Amino acid sequence: MPDSEPARTAGAPYGGPAPGPGRRLLLRTLLRSTATMAVLLTLYYVAPLDGGRIDRATVLELVAGLVLFCGLAVRQTLAVMRSDHPRLRALEALSAVVPLFLLVFSTAYYLLARNAGHSFTEPLDRTDALYFTVTVFATVGFGDIAPLTTTARVLTTVQMTADLILVGVIARALLGAVQVGLRRRADAAPGPDRDPG
Repeated sequence: MPDSEPARTAGAPYGGPAPGPGRRLLLRTLLRSTATMAVLLTLYYVAPLDGGRIDRATVLELVAGLVLFCGLAVRQTLAVMRSDHPRLRALEALSAVVPLFLLVFSTAYYLLARNAGHSFTEPLDRTDALYFTVTVFATVGFGDIAPLTTTARVLTTVQMTADLILVGVIARALLGAVQVGLRRRADAAPGPDRDPG
C-alpha cells in the first residue's frame, strides 16, 4: 500500500479510517465550543445592564471590553500555535472570540438605546441589539434598525471598522497559527499515524 493512501480498517464506514480518538476529540471540541457560546450568551442576557447612564465610565467599559477581546484573541492565537490539534483549537478560539466581540457591541447598543431612546429607528431590547450587531457584522443591513444619532452612528462605524479588522487580521492570525501548529506537529512527530486536528 502506498504511503500516501490512508490505512483502511475493515468495518469502518465506506472503507475509511476507523472511528477512534479523532472523533471523540472533535466531539469534545464541538461541545466545548457550544458551551462557550452558550455561557457568553447567557451572561449577556442576565448581566445587570438596566440602570445607569451613559458617561465616560460607559465608554471606558466599552474600550475595556475591546481590550479584553484583543487579549483573548492573542491568547487564543498563541494556544492554537502550541496545540497538538491546531485546527480544532482554532475552532474553539473562534467560538470564544467572535461571540465576545459581538456581545461587547450588543451591550453598547443596548445601553445606548436605553439611555437615549431616539438613537435608533426603534427601541432596542437585548435581542434587538444583538440582532442589529449581527446584521452590521454580516454586512446584511436589512434596514429595519438604523442608527439615527451621531453617537449611534459613531458606535456603528467603530463596529464596522472592528469587523474588518476581525475578519482581516484576527482570522488571518488564526489561520497562520494553525499553519505554524501543523508545521510544529509535523516536525515533532513525523509519520502517517497522527490524530487529525
